[in-house]
Amino acid sequence: MAKVGMVSVFLTAVLFLCSGIPAGSSLVAQIKQTQDLKDEPFVGLNIGTEVSNLVSPEALVSFLQVQKIAHIRLFDANPDILQALARSKIRVIISVPNNQLLAIGSSNATAVAWISRNVVAYYPKTLITGIAVGDEVLTTVPSYAPILVPAMELLYSALVAANLHNEIKISTPHAAPLILDTFPPSQAFFNQSLSSVIVPLLQFLSRTGSPLMMNLYPYYVFMENKGVVPLENSIFKPIAPSKEMVDPNTLLHYTNVLDAMIDAAYFSMKNFNITDVKVLVTETGWPSKGDSKEPYAAIDYADTYNSNLIKHVLDKSGTPLHPEITSNVYIYELFNEDLRSPPISEANWGLFNGDLTPVYLLHVSETGGFLANDTTNQTFCIAMDGVDSRTLQAALDWACGPGQANCTEIQPGENCFKPDNVKSHASYAFDSYYQKEGKASGSCDFKGAAMITTTDPSHGDCIFPGSKKESNNTGQANSTESSGAANKLGLITSRSGRIGAFVRAFQLLLATHFSLFFLIPLLMPR
Repeated sequence: MAKVGMVSVFLTAVLFLCSGIPAGSSLVAQIKQTQDLKDEPFVGLNIGTEVSNLVSPEALVSFLQVQKIAHIRLFDANPDILQALARSKIRVIISVPNNQLLAIGSSNATAVAWISRNVVAYYPKTLITGIAVGDEVLTTVPSYAPILVPAMELLYSALVAANLHNEIKISTPHAAPLILDTFPPSQAFFNQSLSSVIVPLLQFLSRTGSPLMMNLYPYYVFMENKGVVPLENSIFKPIAPSKEMVDPNTLLHYTNVLDAMIDAAYFSMKNFNITDVKVLVTETGWPSKGDSKEPYAAIDYADTYNSNLIKHVLDKSGTPLHPEITSNVYIYELFNEDLRSPPISEANWGLFNGDLTPVYLLHVSETGGFLANDTTNQTFCIAMDGVDSRTLQAALDWACGPGQANCTEIQPGENCFKPDNVKSHASYAFDSYYQKEGKASGSCDFKGAAMITTTDPSHGDCIFPGSKKESNNTGQANSTESSGAANKLGLITSRSGRIGAFVRAFQLLLATHFSLFFLIPLLMPR
């Protein structure tokens, strides 16, 4: 997977954005003639095996079934996994590794033997739906470019001989840099130096009814264009109309980077008069961990991207250019491949660890059970990294004061007083307010100082308000919460008016280590 150097020019023309109305398209009718109308858009998973202590193929298949993952892509044609997939109804794309291209592309007998060994031996018990011939060949091993299309043709001929060419499609995944000037999408075009390969390749896809496979990573687009590409556009977050990316030539509005990348591929094909090939996103995702140079490789961003991606695909919303056509997508990847070489992010693209525990909890509760590790209702509000202490202090003051969050647990001597710093205290107060407000929209903002996370921030005896650990003990706590909080502070809360204001202010002062003690005379009843 060669994801480095992704689309450095992507969206540099965003400065020319303007407003307008969507343009029409003519691709839909042609694709509808060649695709099964029963097909529904789907999200699949890539499965890499550079994982220490990887579960057995049988356990892997059982896990896929529990998670309701019906589409996977392998980076080879692993015989043990293919055998285990038999009768599972899970559909699989198998791959020809790059190091096998030369032999297959130069020998019909080798191509026939490959199909016989890796396809005929398993199909139809194992539902092989596609063959990815090589991976990002044109951009990572350009010396193999002349042999790529011949290899695809020979493999296709072998499928025809086996009468499987209608059930199994042949294509090759491309890296995003194959397409240049990708924003605005209407100006995108394939690398002209590779036209001698790209033209026959696209003609092959059109003739055989196969998709254009693209590995598209908005993560790298964002990282290489910070200040131009907003984070919200990169991770499918709702944005204001003023932040939408607009193609000045078509006046199409783009609310997310992935749609723009897909449409760039459609426009690039159109430049070669290819209008009947559908885009299949064979890889996309977001890393959950990185080194100091990758601050946005983090669990919350990965969770947001992949959760919103799944919803976007299953909502069948298509792209601005082709709203009637939704590209199928394979998330990179199922497992964290801990045996991969640095940088750190390379080993942290997975949704699960090798022991099948989730790396993070997706928000996909309305997708029919797909990726059933979802716990959408268990979310927390915490202080965002990088916010200065003065801003956090002001937000903490508001949450414990006017916001009426329960800040009892961050008082000296209580369970959440330590670590004794403003970020830790603010996180507890923010979550208290967020849970009190029923996780309502906008209740975890605090002028940009807070963020929502699915990772339980509880630690030791400090149990955050949104934690399931606390919910198990709420019976008695709820009945004594108000009086208990007051009694711990030695306060009487039955009065109203200015006395009530004094009580709230005094609670706030204790929560902030008496840093605002000079305010007490102003709040004392006269």
